[in-house]
Order: sequence, then C-alpha cells, then structure tokens
Amino acid sequence: MALVAAEGGTRRLAAVDDAAAALGLHVGQKAADAAALVPDLLTADYDPDGDRAALEILCDWCVRFSPAVAIDGLDGLFLDVEGVSHLWGGEAAMLDDLLARLERWGAPARGAIADTPGAAWALARYAKDRTIAPTGGQAPLLAPLPVAALRLDEAAQAQLPRLGLFQVGQLLALPRAQLARRFGLSTVLRLDQALGAAREALVFRRPATPWFDRLAFFEPISALSDLERVTGDICALLCARLEAEGRGARRFELVFHRLDGKDQPVRAGLSRPGRDAARIAKLLKPKLDTVDPGFGIEVVTLWAAEVEPLSSAQRGLDADDIDLKGGVGLGEGLAPLVDRLVNRLGQDRVWRADPHQSHVPERAVVRRAPLDPPSEDAWDPDRPRPARLLRRPEAIEVTAKLPDDPPVQFRWRGKSRRVRLAEGPERIGQEWWRKAFDEAGPGKVRDYYRVEDETGERFWIFRAGLYGDGETVPKWWLHGLFG
Repeated sequence: MALVAAEGGTRRLAAVDDAAAALGLHVGQKAADAAALVPDLLTADYDPDGDRAALEILCDWCVRFSPAVAIDGLDGLFLDVEGVSHLWGGEAAMLDDLLARLERWGAPARGAIADTPGAAWALARYAKDRTIAPTGGQAPLLAPLPVAALRLDEAAQAQLPRLGLFQVGQLLALPRAQLARRFGLSTVLRLDQALGAAREALVFRRPATPWFDRLAFFEPISALSDLERVTGDICALLCARLEAEGRGARRFELVFHRLDGKDQPVRAGLSRPGRDAARIAKLLKPKLDTVDPGFGIEVVTLWAAEVEPLSSAQRGLDADDIDLKGGVGLGEGLAPLVDRLVNRLGQDRVWRADPHQSHVPERAVVRRAPLDPPSEDAWDPDRPRPARLLRRPEAIEVTAKLPDDPPVQFRWRGKSRRVRLAEGPERIGQEWWRKAFDEAGPGKVRDYYRVEDETGERFWIFRAGLYGDGETVPKWWLHGLFG
C-alpha cells in the first residue's frame, strides 16, 4: 500500500508500507511508475491535515507518560521523561509500555531514550529499536549512524556522501572550523544539539510544568464514587507538593485516561492562587458527571498552571492556627464563593465593574475579575451613576418644557410614568478624538437627568441634541436604573 500526493501536477508516492518498500517502491516515486512495477498496489490519497489531527490526539494521550509532550513533524513525538520514568519501574519498562500500547492499537512505532532530543530522534529512526543511551554516552551510539540521523538540511545531506562522509562518527573526527566553513553552521549546530553541547527548544503542546501528579490503578474504575475518591486523592498529592514549596496555583486540569486511549479532561480555576486540596476537589467533583469512563479509567493525571509563590498567614490576631492550605485568608471571604460561581457559570460571566477614564457612560466602565486589585481610578461622588446601565439606551416618549427643563412625564416600554422629582442636567459631549465619536456637532451632546416617578423608582434619562439647533430634532432616551 502507498499514499499518493499531487506535486506540481504529478502524482507521487508520499508514503509506502514495508511490503511496498520491499518491492522497490520509494517515497517521491511517480505513481504511474509504481503502478507499472507493482500492478496490485493499493493507493489512497495523502492527507497531511488528517495525519496532524491524529498525531495531536496521540500527543494528548501521551500525557499519561509525561506532562511535556511535543509534536515532531507528521510522524514523531518528543516526550520529556525526566523525573517520571520511576513510575513505571525505569526507563526501559516505560518505553516498552508505551510502544506495546501503540502496537496493540494498530499504530506500530519505534522509540529511544537519550539525554537530548537530537540524539533520541536519531536513535529512534536509525539505531536498534528501544535503544536507551546512558547519561552522557550518546556519542558512541551516534557514531555508526548515517549522517541523515542529524536532521541536516537537504543540501548538506546530499553533499556529505559525495565527499565520502557517510557516518556521524566521520563528522565527529573533523575539525570544527573546517566542518562549519565547508557545510555551514547549521550542520555544526545539529551535531552539537545531538551531543548536548547546544540546547534545543521544543514547543510542547501544553505548557511544560513540574507541577504534575499521576495515579495508576491495578483495575480500571468507572463508578462515579470512585472517580470522586481518586479526585480527592490526587488533589491531596499535588497540593502537598505545592505546600512544601510554598506555592499555590490558579488553574488545575484533571484528566481521566480511558482504556481505549481517549482522554476525559476536567478543569477548574481559582480567583487567587491556592493549594487547599479539599477546596479544589470540591470545584472539580460537580464536573465529573460529564466524564464518560467507557470501558474503564486506568490512569488519572492532575497538573497545575499559573503557579505562584504563596505564603502562609495567621487567620487573625486572636487565632493560634496558621492557614497553611488556603494561603492568605483564602478560606474566608468571597474567594470560595467566587470560585464556585466561576466554575459553574464560566469565567466571562462573573466580573466586577471598575471605573475607567472616560466621561462617556458606555466607556466609563470596564469588566475585571471579581478579586483583582482595586483600580486606581474612582467613581466621582458628585456625578452618581446608575446601578444598572442598559446595554443600549432605549427610546422614550417625553413631555418636557423647552428648552432645558427635565421631563414632566415619559413613556417607557408601554407604561406612562409621571415625574415627581428630577435633578440635572449633566451635559456630556462626544469624545471627538475617538473614531466612534468623530462627528462633531450639537447632535452628539447629551443632557442627562436623574428622575424619580410617583412610585419611587429612579431612572437615568438623557436628551440627545439641542433644541434650536436646526439640523436634528432632539430625542429622549433611557440609559440606566438606580437602586
């Protein structure tokens, strides 16, 4: 079987299986020539986007082995397994478990472990399968490999064999200056990256974080009560580490890994950094109803993001105990309530209105997180604003004396209201320096009034435009409600 892709109007082989390669077919060969050589060749269209999507799913699945997983092209993955291999009984057992699972699901793969991504890439593709390089010992293992194992550019990879340089060991024997002058600095860089002399930055699919814990089970679990129990257990493990380091986190992601390889993530966020395991588990447990265990959950992982220093603090002057779990007063006040509301309703639906430097009412308010530090700006006590500002001003019918008297009566939403008390006007002009208010003129002037009707309800209404202007007839609008 082979995959076929169109390149410049010509259909060529983009990938071949082992059987096709044994018959002499290779990547880049014309599809017509391949069909002539192997008449019974099965072909399918090459789908790089589909391959990428499948690799991203596999990348997310690999979080059970490492919290830091990066995608390499369309056919590879990098896993940073430092500090986690002991959970499988060593690096060899961990690599065997990973490759065995992939092969069982019909996705055979090769793997290797080394100090550097470059060395691991080379050993996985060109050395014996499941090679594990000892610490600092990747050079002897790289030496007999072909130069293509260094991930060189096409020009260098084609030129080196013509000069009799076929193996990595031959490059290691050459003087560095001569190697860089003849084949470019990129060749030297790739060699240094493989040997660990130069660092290589990987783009992990999720932010790499050391704040990660994992629980594996002898038997798969599926009952909701079991899911709730392990949620509390793994939160206790991670929060104990955070407490020992004097830190707290704002975001937590709990992932249930099913037997069929699919992941079921559950997320929770805090308004302030915290490490109270019971509180975090309480935020996660209501979301467990959305988890589909399938044929069972075999592994659960938890990782924390936005980790910040968090000192302990005494609860009060007359308290002998110290709040080591929740941090500075997080166990009391509004923080627990805000966290519950945010996790149930959504982060964008719980907010606090703060003043903003603008005299136009629509722009004088900004949304901020409920427990963010207070803004330096403050509301002007001489210019009170309504508790509820309508999203858009609503047109009203008004009876008023000309030219600047407040309304005597107005009609809003089909109901007529007689004004008992009124205060104003407060004149607000357009912000002519902004694009949205670039049309100057009296028609943009607003005169605001605070009025109270006979039932005691208070409203904020305004007249847009001036009488006697001659260009436009002033209109009345209701913009907000007091109390």
